[in-house]
Amino acid sequence: MSTNSIRVAIIGSGPSAFYAAGHLLLQSDPEVWVDMYEHLPTPFGLVRYGVAPDHQKIKNVTKVFSKTASHPRFRFFGNVTYGKDIMLADLKRFYHAILFATGASVDRKMGIPGEDLPRSYPATEFVAWYNGHPDYAHLTFDLEQERIAVVGVGNVAVDVTRILLKDPDELAKTDIADYALEALRKSKVREVYLLGRRGPAQAKFTYPEIRELTSLPNIDVIVPPEEAELDPLSRKELEENPDKDVEAKVELIQELAHKQPEGKPRRLILRFLVSPTELLGDEETGVQSMKLVHNELYATEAGTLRPRPTDRYEELPVTEVYRAIGYRGVPLPDVPFHERWGVILNADGRVLDPETNQPLYGLYCTGWIKRGAQGVIGTNKPDAVATSEHIIEDARAGRLLAPETTDPDVIEQFVRERQPDFVSWEDWLILDRLEVERGKAQGRPRVKFTSVEEMLEAIRREKMTAG
Repeated sequence: MSTNSIRVAIIGSGPSAFYAAGHLLLQSDPEVWVDMYEHLPTPFGLVRYGVAPDHQKIKNVTKVFSKTASHPRFRFFGNVTYGKDIMLADLKRFYHAILFATGASVDRKMGIPGEDLPRSYPATEFVAWYNGHPDYAHLTFDLEQERIAVVGVGNVAVDVTRILLKDPDELAKTDIADYALEALRKSKVREVYLLGRRGPAQAKFTYPEIRELTSLPNIDVIVPPEEAELDPLSRKELEENPDKDVEAKVELIQELAHKQPEGKPRRLILRFLVSPTELLGDEETGVQSMKLVHNELYATEAGTLRPRPTDRYEELPVTEVYRAIGYRGVPLPDVPFHERWGVILNADGRVLDPETNQPLYGLYCTGWIKRGAQGVIGTNKPDAVATSEHIIEDARAGRLLAPETTDPDVIEQFVRERQPDFVSWEDWLILDRLEVERGKAQGRPRVKFTSVEEMLEAIRREKMTAG
C-alpha cells in the first residue's frame, strides 16, 4: 500500500456491498484496498438467495460483481461472521473505514392475533428456503394445504405466489433448491389469495411481475370487479400524476376482473382494499381461517393515500399464510441501530452516535441496512456510490480511523486464527464451478450446495485432488 491509500472493510457481499467495492476500487486519491467479509461461504447475498430461481436474467449482474472481485486490491473472506468471528474493535485495528452492507433479512410482522400460529410463515424464510440458503435449508413448509393467503402485493409477495402456483416441471429448469422442488412436486396447493391493503393503483408489484404471474398457463385468475375499480381519490391522483406503469397495472387488473374462469387446475384470487385482522385456529390445528376487514382510502396531509378500516368484515377459508409486507434490518453488535425503522442509525450513510447525533469516524452503511428495504437490485448502485463518496471525502479530510496496521498478511493471519475455515474468492470459484457442472448435467443453470459443511467439504476435496 502507498502512503496515499486506505484499507476498507465491507461487511456483507450483496449488491450494495459489490457496488460500493467497485466504486471504491476505481479511486486513486486515495487508492483504496477492499476486504469483504461475508457470513456465508458464498457471495452475492440477495442476488443468490432472494431473486426467484425462475428469474435467471436478473442474476447476470453477478458477472459484474465477479469482475470487481478479480481486482488486485480486492479480497473476500467468506464464512466469517461479524459479531462472532470478528468484532468492531477487531476491525478498527486494521481498517481506516468499515462499511456495513448487511441488508434487511427479517420480515415485518402484521401485529395481529394468531400471527404466530402453526402454518403462518414469514415470506423471507420461504424465499430463502426455496433458494437454498444454508441458514434456512432445514425448514419445512406445509404444502399439504389447498388454500393459502399471501399478505402483501410487492414483488416478493408475487414471487412467493408464483412459486406456489407454477408448474414444478418449469421450476425444474432453474437453480431452485432440490429439496424445495421435491416438496413443490408433492404440493396440494390449489388456490392462492394475494391480498393488498390498498387499491390496484397503489400495488407495489411492477407491471412485468404481475403480467408474468397472471399469465401462468395452469391458473385461473379471479379479481372481484368492485375491488378492481379505482376509488375517486386514486382516479384523481392518476389524472394529476400520470404514470404509465401504474396505468398498465390497473388496466390489466380490470381486464382480469371481467374474465371468466376456465376451470384450470389452480386459482389465483387477487384482492384489494382488505387487511388481515386475525388468524383463527389454535396451536394444535394451526391456521384454520383468516379474518379480513375491508378498507377505504383517504388522503393524508402530505397528500398520500392511506387505507383505513371500515365496518365490513369477512372470513377467508385459508389454512396457510405467508406474510410479505416488508423486510427490516437486524441490529449488529456495537453498531447504533434505529429500532423503529429497522436500519443502522445514519445520516446519508455515515453512522451516527446516538447520544450526540454526530458521525462516528470511519463507520458507514449502505443499501437496505442504510435506507430500509426499498427498490430493486439496481437501486442500490447510486446509494452505494453516494456512501462510497463520503468515505473518499472523509479520507481526504482526515476523518477516518487510525488502524494499528493494514498489513494484508497480518489481517489474513488474524482472520485465520478466528475462523480457520474462511473461504477465499478462489475457494468460491471452486464452488461456483462445481455447482455449474452439477447443473449442466441436469440441464439447469446450477445445482446449489445448501449446507456450509457440504460447501467446505467440496472445497477441501477439490483442493486435495488438484494438489
